[in-house]
Amino acid sequence: MTEENSLISHLIELRSRLLRAVLSVLLVFACLAYFSNDLYQLLAQPLLKTLPVNSSMIATDVASPFFAPFKLTMVLSFFLAIPYVLYQVWGFVAPGLYRNEKKLVGPLLFSSTLLFYTGMAFAYFVVFPVVFAFFTSVAPEGVTVATDINSYLNFVLKLFFAFGVSFEIPVAIVLMCWTGMTDAASLRQKRPYVIVGAFVVGMLLTPPDIISQSLLAIPMWILYECGIVVGSFYSHKEDDEEDEQPESDKSGE
Repeated sequence: MTEENSLISHLIELRSRLLRAVLSVLLVFACLAYFSNDLYQLLAQPLLKTLPVNSSMIATDVASPFFAPFKLTMVLSFFLAIPYVLYQVWGFVAPGLYRNEKKLVGPLLFSSTLLFYTGMAFAYFVVFPVVFAFFTSVAPEGVTVATDINSYLNFVLKLFFAFGVSFEIPVAIVLMCWTGMTDAASLRQKRPYVIVGAFVVGMLLTPPDIISQSLLAIPMWILYECGIVVGSFYSHKEDDEEDEQPESDKSGE
């Protein structure tokens, strides 16, 4: 197989897998579209439970009652389809990986998905009730708390993404240790800087209050420590590398 034909075949496969990934998101969206208002109602529960009596969420834009649930459903469809999307990514890159790389990448894809979902769940069940209760309790007297549904959606999606990505810290550490970028001993020495950095990241990604900042920074620190423990078992060793070729090279011989 010539180099040009090989490139074309790879591009065709890439297009096919991207199409499957997009179709999976659209399929999930089609299944959830009917329940978009119910999904938004579920998302709004942490705030609604903390609002004062006779207070509710509002829509300041004419189209917000339609577009806010629609946007939520689309984003949720992508989140739910992430396992299949990652499977398509895995199917595309797997033939070019060594056997020892396949043994690590598979579990990393699974763990990264699980950690992302865990971060979102932590934000919904732990962070949201605490943060919204704090915000509504400090409202000045005479001020009615009535949050716009579109502003609320943007706010919670930002937190979902922040916590979901932050919970990927162990995966990032394992990859750095495995590739030889760093090792567990070096990461332990950097612990004080990481703790300070975690609070800085929490300050930048969360609302301007110490509660939500700490609720992001402390889990990041704990996950950093977990990543060091796991990463110590995946230290890069030149002597242990296999000399075998990737499957894609073998097939071309």
